[in-house]
Amino acid sequence: MAARAASYLVAVIVCLSPFTARAGVGNDPSAWLERMSSAMSQMSYQGTFVYVQGNEVETMRITHVAGDSGVRERLVAVSGPPREIVRDSSGVRWVLGDDLSVLADRSFSRSYFPQLPFSKDQDDLPYVLKFGQKARIAGQTARNIKVIPRDVYRYGYSLWLEERSGLLLKWELIDSDRKPLAKLMFTDIRLGSQVDLAELIPSARLQRFETVESGLPAGRAGSLSKPRWQPDRLPPGFKLTSHRFQGAGDGGQGVYEHLVYSDGLAAVSIYVENVQAAPDASGGTERHGTLHAFSRVENDHSITVVGDVPAITVQMIGNAVHLDSH
Repeated sequence: MAARAASYLVAVIVCLSPFTARAGVGNDPSAWLERMSSAMSQMSYQGTFVYVQGNEVETMRITHVAGDSGVRERLVAVSGPPREIVRDSSGVRWVLGDDLSVLADRSFSRSYFPQLPFSKDQDDLPYVLKFGQKARIAGQTARNIKVIPRDVYRYGYSLWLEERSGLLLKWELIDSDRKPLAKLMFTDIRLGSQVDLAELIPSARLQRFETVESGLPAGRAGSLSKPRWQPDRLPPGFKLTSHRFQGAGDGGQGVYEHLVYSDGLAAVSIYVENVQAAPDASGGTERHGTLHAFSRVENDHSITVVGDVPAITVQMIGNAVHLDSH
């Protein structure tokens, strides 16, 4: 299971992005999250951030430009293993690992990112929103918003937003004991016209690559039919946000089904493949940093649930997935 879970982890990393929400302003915490949504999607910004998880520390450089032709974004690793990720209207290409292999998937797009459906009635939310203390980050004054889960099925977040624009400058992923599991913080930031567009230019490696589909389940072509396999129960607030199915004989890949469930902040992917398509399928729970993966086999099908959520969540959902008999 380890190799497959590691591949799914790449898919999750590629699909991750700052969260989105509806627009608004004021002293309501949800309104600040709405401002963050607009800032992260509509502003142009550039900077260096540090990502910390356990004993691992990575430094990345990001250039994000929003314009008439859509969003263009490039991330380059400053420390750690070589890594380069480019997003644009064509999809996502990335260089990953010491062998500098290039992967691409046209199926990954910004519409795949989870939404934050925060309404004014916070009683309906699976999270409680609260203000924290202001801080100074990357030379900017930032407002702190705490996103506290109401149950054990999801992590919490502490978010620091630039006071004038709402741009996300720092976040911490919080466990049930209110301890940070991972954190990301900008150390410098440029906004708007200060962005150096030259940093959008991909490396020579990415410019001359031949497109090779990554083979990740989320990136395969497939129909958007009614789910055949699905969980008969879910943690409160989780809803189906994406579904793909590929039948036997479609490209020779075998049968697979991919479903995404989200509460608006946390997202969980379910992969169902026939055993012939997943010969290394095995059962159990694995952890990769803050991400958990749970697998089991039922009726010659491998069921794998992956998400940046506690282990209890992927186990609950994974054990609840069955073939729909209706």
